[in-house]
Amino acid sequence: MKSLYLLLTFLITYIAAGQEETVYSVYFDVNKYNLDDKQGNNVVAFIKAIDTARIETIQIYGYCDDRGKDEYNFKLSTNRANTIRDTLLGRGIKNKIIVTIEGKGRILLEEDIDNVSEARSKNRRVDVTVNFKPLPPPKLEPGVYNALKKDLIVGDRIYLDNILFERGSSKLTTKSKLELDKMVRFLQKYKTIKFEIQGHICCTPTFQKEAIDKDTKKRELSKNRAFAVFKYLVSKKISPNRMTHKGYGNTVPLGKGTEYDRRVELAITGI
Repeated sequence: MKSLYLLLTFLITYIAAGQEETVYSVYFDVNKYNLDDKQGNNVVAFIKAIDTARIETIQIYGYCDDRGKDEYNFKLSTNRANTIRDTLLGRGIKNKIIVTIEGKGRILLEEDIDNVSEARSKNRRVDVTVNFKPLPPPKLEPGVYNALKKDLIVGDRIYLDNILFERGSSKLTTKSKLELDKMVRFLQKYKTIKFEIQGHICCTPTFQKEAIDKDTKKRELSKNRAFAVFKYLVSKKISPNRMTHKGYGNTVPLGKGTEYDRRVELAITGI
């Protein structure tokens, strides 16, 4: 029997205004939901190694691979989530911070997967998501701002920390559109400003510079998020001649923490 294995990862999913999370994934064998002592000790050690003063909540989500009937997969994924919950509670983790225990059922295979067997093994898992209390906003470098202003120069970057996306999605939320409407009013007033819309993500492995967009099933998330902002501004009568768009994946971190790398920026290219 293939032994269980554990992987510490950081999930990217969306551009957030300050919510940081760390995810520890526990992988299971086919049709199994039990843990041995070693796996239990490891997942507990992961939680206890974190600064508890920063932990806000813990969420536990169970998954299965794409085979089998839905009813069976939901039951199995729920059992896996409950196993992790029981392990944490049995080792002293406080119940009040565990706010979600949910079986999600199966995970469909992505279109660009080469090794189906390996992909399925990684889909048989439980994700333990630790959500942290927000950090104070980062101190931005010279030439980097968190709002548009009238005395910009070429090369300045505007860090749009209020442009929010659903996890793994490039669709603009209602709150994002409200923020973009403020930007539209500014751009209508200062009509000579030109800029590049830059999409960024965090936390994918270094060999994968881009993340998968759950809506297109392609590895183009930062590109699609930048394009979503571009399309919205065009729909609001901002000339496409004033702007370009590009996805930078995980190649340009701010260096202030992962929660600040899930972002969209404007780089001023003309005044």
